[in-house]
Amino acid sequence: MAGTFPQDLIDAQLRLHQARAEYEALCRTLPWSVEPLDGWPGQVHPHTGEVTGGREPSPGYTDEQKTEVARLQALVLELSLAVSTHPHWETLEGEKRVQARMELKHHPDAVPAVDIAVAA
Repeated sequence: MAGTFPQDLIDAQLRLHQARAEYEALCRTLPWSVEPLDGWPGQVHPHTGEVTGGREPSPGYTDEQKTEVARLQALVLELSLAVSTHPHWETLEGEKRVQARMELKHHPDAVPAVDIAVAA
């Protein structure tokens, strides 16, 4: 088992999980288009009358939303790099490195206590 990890690596993995969940939660609240765009009508099914497809107009993102998206994307990238390039990985080789990486993702101290994506 490869599973003893430096605390700073565990902390970085935890923060990565949190940042990704924050980003995903934010994305679920955003309009479908970054820029304002007109919508389009859906297609009416000839037998059922059900309307499928189509979109309501998008107001686009506010400046605050654009800023927050960029901040969270940069944070996720920064934390991904910190985790993936951590010196700890040089102590492992081959399949042991891969196994340890998977273990870290599910390490009890690296998983948020509350699922931020669901709670948001």
